[in-house]
Amino acid sequence: MGRRPEAALAKITRIGLNNSMLTEYLEKRLKKAKYKILRDGSYFGEIPGLKGVWADGNTLEDCREELREVLEDWILLKVRNAEQLIA
Repeated sequence: MGRRPEAALAKITRIGLNNSMLTEYLEKRLKKAKYKILRDGSYFGEIPGLKGVWADGNTLEDCREELREVLEDWILLKVRNAEQLIA
């Protein structure tokens, strides 16, 4: 993901979140994702309970990949803004 803010990454390291913790959180939240096929045949996905975490794509796999990137960005913003992650 090329859009990660440097300061947020540094903060993640400082507060002790490691890669395995982030991966575990990502996987846990992505398992709760809901997908649907739109009228035009594209896909829409969202993670219930996480406001603004949604994605779309031409294929289900594209939608899943985009949703993962959106979730990663959402986590970085939460960390940068010193907000709690939803369990």
